[in-house]
Amino acid sequence: MARHLVMAGRLLEEDPELAHRHVLSAARRAGRIAVVRESLAISAYATGDFALALRELRTFRRISGSDEQVPLMVDSERGVGRPDKALELGRSIDRSSLSPGAQVSLAIAMSGARLDLGQPELALMELEIPQLDPDRAFSYSPALFSAYALVLEELGRADEAAVWQRRADIAERAVFAAEGGGDDETIEVIEEEHEAAPSTGRQTDASVPDASAPDIGQPDADEPDPDVAPDAPALNPTATLIEEDADVPQQRQD
Repeated sequence: MARHLVMAGRLLEEDPELAHRHVLSAARRAGRIAVVRESLAISAYATGDFALALRELRTFRRISGSDEQVPLMVDSERGVGRPDKALELGRSIDRSSLSPGAQVSLAIAMSGARLDLGQPELALMELEIPQLDPDRAFSYSPALFSAYALVLEELGRADEAAVWQRRADIAERAVFAAEGGGDDETIEVIEEEHEAAPSTGRQTDASVPDASAPDIGQPDADEPDPDVAPDAPALNPTATLIEEDADVPQQRQD
């Protein structure tokens, strides 16, 4: 079982379908272990099976008592075409109980649901959380900065969007460098002052046994499956970002 989970972790990005088959094999042997159901949900999400991901995430949440995967549940609700329910689920939990990374993932998923509903102003507000700090980079910063840039583009604020996308790129490089030098290393990234042209473009989200798993993906007896048509401790920064562009705006939506 453990070997299948290890293989799934290695394959998830390059071959999610094969990773999913590995997790199904593990689930057939240990379907009541929380980490197995969590892994099955993640691999189902990666293959675009959002209905299965939701069912497995509900089971994982019930078994483990953890809300850390609620952001993935919110995004899966979006995947099955229920942005309203996604927002309802996201509002139902105490965000302060989540790790900083999960808080960021939830903000991004909630912002996406707002965009699905045609609410870009509210989508921007969902992302204006303490972790939206342009001067420090954590592992979650590139995704958060990019999401902020995307919504700014949707609002027609192209210059600000370009600034935040550049910050996302800087943060990604800084985090990559920090990971190579150790998890607790702090890196200063100094961006050379230069004249940037105005942004005009828009940014738009081993062999495996038989994949059948009779009891996997089915709702538990004590938890009815809803209709799915046709839901840590503070981190040390991995980098400190210093920008020398004194004239670069750092506006936030009030």
